[in-house]
Amino acid sequence: MNPFDLQRDAFGRWVLVLADGTRHSPVTALRAYPVSAPDQGVALMDADGHELHWVPDLSALAPALQATLREALDEREFLPQILRLDTVSSLVTPSTWSVQTDRGATQFMLKGEEDIRRLTGTVLLINDANGVQYMIRDLAAMDKHSRKLLDRFL
Repeated sequence: MNPFDLQRDAFGRWVLVLADGTRHSPVTALRAYPVSAPDQGVALMDADGHELHWVPDLSALAPALQATLREALDEREFLPQILRLDTVSSLVTPSTWSVQTDRGATQFMLKGEEDIRRLTGTVLLINDANGVQYMIRDLAAMDKHSRKLLDRFL
């Protein structure tokens, strides 16, 4: 049996049902480490920001509950991952980047090289001119063309 259940109410809000039958609504799912360990440490919080339940490891949950919790997380988070760089308008900033992300193709403007931050050896966080953040989870796994374009800005 799962230690909890997560479901939607008639208004589309997330409801946490604990093993003892206690219901909490609305709840929000938050990752503790969204970049470095996205599947480790998820908190289910009430409307006042109090933690109601802690999930140490998403992969330890039953597949159906894991999928539901990931859906709740995806609704709140917007951090598209860049999979490939198609074109860059200029090798100096500002420049317009055309990229493929895990959420589809898009274009954004990079104002300056300082908007590319290296979080770890292979993880980059890129802020566009509108404040949207994009992540490159594994720089080494990107294709040669994408790495060549990125090298000009790093």
